[in-house]
Amino acid sequence: MRDREGDRMQREEYYSYQEDLAFAKELNILRNDFYYQLIDGDAPSLVDFMYKPLDTLSGDAYTARRIQRDKTFYLIVDGMGKGLSASLTAMMMTSFINHLIDSMLESEDFLLQRVIQESMSFIQTILLDDETLSIDYIYYDALNKELHYAKFAMPSFLLENTQGEIIRLKSNNMPMSKWQDRFNIEHYSVEGIEKFLFYSDGLVANPVKGERALYSEFIEDDFATSFTREEFKNRLFSRLKQQEDDLTLIFINTLNLDKSAFVESRSFETSLEVVQRATEWYSELFHKLTDDVKARYSASVVFTELFMNAYEHGNLGIDLEMKHRLLERDVYFERLLSLEQGVQKRIEVKVYKIENNSSSYVVTQIIDEGEGFDTHILSKIFRNAQKFNGRGVFVSRKNSMGIYYNCQGNKVLFLNKI
Repeated sequence: MRDREGDRMQREEYYSYQEDLAFAKELNILRNDFYYQLIDGDAPSLVDFMYKPLDTLSGDAYTARRIQRDKTFYLIVDGMGKGLSASLTAMMMTSFINHLIDSMLESEDFLLQRVIQESMSFIQTILLDDETLSIDYIYYDALNKELHYAKFAMPSFLLENTQGEIIRLKSNNMPMSKWQDRFNIEHYSVEGIEKFLFYSDGLVANPVKGERALYSEFIEDDFATSFTREEFKNRLFSRLKQQEDDLTLIFINTLNLDKSAFVESRSFETSLEVVQRATEWYSELFHKLTDDVKARYSASVVFTELFMNAYEHGNLGIDLEMKHRLLERDVYFERLLSLEQGVQKRIEVKVYKIENNSSSYVVTQIIDEGEGFDTHILSKIFRNAQKFNGRGVFVSRKNSMGIYYNCQGNKVLFLNKI
């Protein structure tokens, strides 16, 4: 009896281990060049994601690639049905497209039509005779304010303009199949568009609580009243009865930080003494913006952590490994004071206030003159939140509505709702 119980436990541990490996492989296939990054420009765009498979083997997949500084490519794949077959199709398609884009970026010859043509030819050799694939190819040119897309039987994009109007962009292609030989690409001017929502069918096909209805009846209202992905996500899950399909979405919010939204800016020297003065200035400024004690405290915590990062990691160039060694030797602060001598670099802070749907949001930018860093290292930090090095960014994320770096990593933007 004990042997049987032991064998059962071993099998369960083995299956659990294999599931963990499979999910890790899926996450490795999905490519996201915007891990805590924004699209930097005259009006910065915040790019957020949600990927929530129903099972370990997901029929959904997505990709987000930076083509140029202000040109990006997004992909959402939804395999037919559920289980292993749908997952294999989605993951193979995503892997091929990422490989193709890597080659294009290396040779600097990205072309949306070629991405679609070659990936369609590839997947047609794999699709079964009666199998189809739903997929979104999206190319967003933030500089020229253009959206180029090919939608194969995917739910409508949702866009919101500066007047608060919601625009739906419907599919312009049939589901991708083994026998397809042509496709359509459409171009849409996004001049005046502030928000975008791209998503898979699972989002709208879920039933809602207390209603004989699907979430498709509520998604437009929730999108219109959500300033950030986090707000949209909270509204989504407050409505769903239970998750019945894979959920994938990409939420983009463009911040128009014009003169009417500007509050104040200040430039600071690179010194440990100034860190405290900067924190006091910011706390006083935030006190003028809101009476909400909790909001003031959270914003000050984020500012202190990210300003300190700009000082030590940015302008002084101390990486996490060096910081760890200096802390172990108990000479960290002495080293900071030594390094800052003669440093002429400055830290600039800009504060804005945005009104949206009867709510107010404070947007703070901190810009240093350092070399920056690759934000993808944050994924390792967030998997071990108790580790000292990097906890500042983790704490900042928890006390704000989001933190976003430019692609160089020397400018960070964070939001707080007041």
